Amino acid sequence: MSARNKRRLERQFSALTSRSPRLRRMSTAIQGRPGVLLRLPLGVLLIVGGILAILPIFGLWMIPVGLLLLAIDLPLLRPVVSATIIRLRRKWALLQRKRRNPS
Repeated sequence: MSARNKRRLERQFSALTSRSPRLRRMSTAIQGRPGVLLRLPLGVLLIVGGILAILPIFGLWMIPVGLLLLAIDLPLLRPVVSATIIRLRRKWALLQRKRRNPS
């Protein structure tokens, strides 16, 4: 089951980065094996920074990004994060269709 969830998360990463070459390069660099020492502390720091969103330089955007980074290495988070990405991508597509065809 873990391998299936890992493949699903990788598909979601590739879908998120499919339109931006710069984002794709950064995503592949972060997902590499040597990135474990960078991903875990950075993910935790982003989540903590997102909780401190009342400060001007921090924001709520940091929580999902931190969870994405942690989901690469923590199998427990993979199904939840990939399912959330799928839901958000579907809602985004629905919003885009409604904007194109207002009826």
